[in-house]
Amino acid sequence: MGRGTLVGPVIVAIGVVIAAMAFAVVTTLIDTADGGTDLRLQRLEETVARLEAAAVEDRATIEALKVDVTRLREDLSLVANRAPVQPELLPEASVDPADPAALLPDEDFENQAAPEDLTEQMKLAKTRFNKGITQPRNKTMLAFLGQPRDSYNTDCQPMTNPRLKELLDTRQIGPIKVTMLRPALDSLERVMNRLKETDPDIYAKVGTAGALCVRFIRGSTTSISNHSWATAIDLTLEGQLDGFADGGTQFGLLILAEYFNDEGWFWGAAYNREDSMHFEVGEETLRAWADEGKL
Repeated sequence: MGRGTLVGPVIVAIGVVIAAMAFAVVTTLIDTADGGTDLRLQRLEETVARLEAAAVEDRATIEALKVDVTRLREDLSLVANRAPVQPELLPEASVDPADPAALLPDEDFENQAAPEDLTEQMKLAKTRFNKGITQPRNKTMLAFLGQPRDSYNTDCQPMTNPRLKELLDTRQIGPIKVTMLRPALDSLERVMNRLKETDPDIYAKVGTAGALCVRFIRGSTTSISNHSWATAIDLTLEGQLDGFADGGTQFGLLILAEYFNDEGWFWGAAYNREDSMHFEVGEETLRAWADEGKL
């Protein structure tokens, strides 16, 4: 057979071999690519599964938290609206419905409450509130404002000091009508406006059990109640007095305490015998008012 007759078959054979090799390479590349794709898909599927499981756990946690929040709101509502513990300070025969302030507990400096008698809420209140605010004693009040009247007893009596009477005013502040010194009324109005803005439900429930009440602290013949200078007020919620010295407080009074503290008022929850409904202008605020010529 001549050389020319072998060239054609050889070329065909070479072409077949090259084609076979190319097919093998392409097949290998495709198989490799498919394997990588499968691996990525598997990883993505595992990630999605983990995220779905986490989402299920998150939903369960959210539902549990919703239940807790609902229960907490119900508990706080019960605290805010609980029936007060009635103070046993005076015999029932001495009650004067026209003079509710005459029945209220007093600023107390002598009797120390046992720590175990306080709720956790009140233990927190005694450490958190009244920071930098001093409760004014009689010496301070007399120095700034003088004697409210010439004689005292344990009954509410009118103020007779002419200078102080000039500073007195009666004003409707939101849901309450109160008689106090004008700077105290201005400050109280700011407190109530803030409460109306942030907590309208509590604002609507606020009432007063008295402000101006010139008298001795009960059981004393020398200590004058700070109500006598019309710089203190006792507040109620839904017409209910907070239980005196019971170691607890109405929830709404905690909110009010923060706002009063911001205005420089002292909260009676810090008394030796807790009196959470009582708020009075602090000594530092009185000094500032005096420096500003408001007194």
